[in-house]
Amino acid sequence: MTAPHPDTWIRVLPKGLFCEPGDFFIDPQAGVHRAVISHGHSDHARPDHDAVLGTPETLAIMTARLGEGRAGRVQQPLRYGESIEQNGVRITLVPAGHVLGSAQVVLEWRGSRIVVSGDYKRQADPTCAPFEPVPCDVFVTEATFALPVFQHPPARAEMRRLLESVALFPERAHLVGCYALGKCQRLISELRAAGYQKPIYLHGAQASMCALYERFGVGLGELQPVPRPAKRGATVLPGEIVLAPPSAESNPWARRLAEPVTALASGWMRVRQRAKARGVELPLVVSDHADWPDLLETIAEVGAPEVWVTHGREDALIHALEGRGIRGRALHLLGREEDEGEAEAPAEEESA
Repeated sequence: MTAPHPDTWIRVLPKGLFCEPGDFFIDPQAGVHRAVISHGHSDHARPDHDAVLGTPETLAIMTARLGEGRAGRVQQPLRYGESIEQNGVRITLVPAGHVLGSAQVVLEWRGSRIVVSGDYKRQADPTCAPFEPVPCDVFVTEATFALPVFQHPPARAEMRRLLESVALFPERAHLVGCYALGKCQRLISELRAAGYQKPIYLHGAQASMCALYERFGVGLGELQPVPRPAKRGATVLPGEIVLAPPSAESNPWARRLAEPVTALASGWMRVRQRAKARGVELPLVVSDHADWPDLLETIAEVGAPEVWVTHGREDALIHALEGRGIRGRALHLLGREEDEGEAEAPAEEESA
């Protein structure tokens, strides 16, 4: 019997990718009866599903961010490499290398296999399990940085640039914009690996996710809240590194820092105009998404004759795949963020 093509049993509905024989969605954009969640970023992990399947880490992240009850009325943890069957569809989660607990969703039905990558990266990251390529009939990929200009340098090299700036401006604080889930913890770990053992200071919006990472065994060293100045008009933390949400620099909260050097850690910092438009003094090209070479290498590794693209620079990637004899298809899924989680955490005034 010929195995059914995945486009006969995986459908694109307004709420997202739907597995028809299994009767579940993958990363749906609104509440559904049954959801498989690839990772905890808010554009993939929405509230108010009846039942949610994900890695234990992803379920914990969803609960921390959405609250008890809104992160799935029933939660079903599935560890990497384990499999379950849902109405005859075999579901396996394998590491995606994006953030803690992030997973590719491997679906098998009647001899046909599709891999839904979620968001992923191929660079080494000490805070999460590395991406594992899985051969498949159809590979569903993101394309956030699917243009040849995007070639991310090693994160450790960018951390050296940050530490060189700290040494050069000891009278100034360094305020590094980074997202609360994934990027923040990766920067801390890379700084520790580069030999930086001083306390790292956190905006209040970053602290809870760092605590969750440590609960899952990811050591981050000494972390401290940003103190309030001793008197009105004074500033704090010259020569120190402060991690905060990307928009914190424009918040009154930042005025307490000693003449801060503004930095932003993002793959978009490869585009100088973006850094200049945001007034970023120290752009750090650190991304939690695959760059152009890694996208192409990953697609070659999984060996799928057909690739579906969920969001990002679909046209460029599909054109490149055609030249390699691979059929590409843009899914045009709604609700996917392309700016590395910019909507993740507001830079609200931290509580006392």
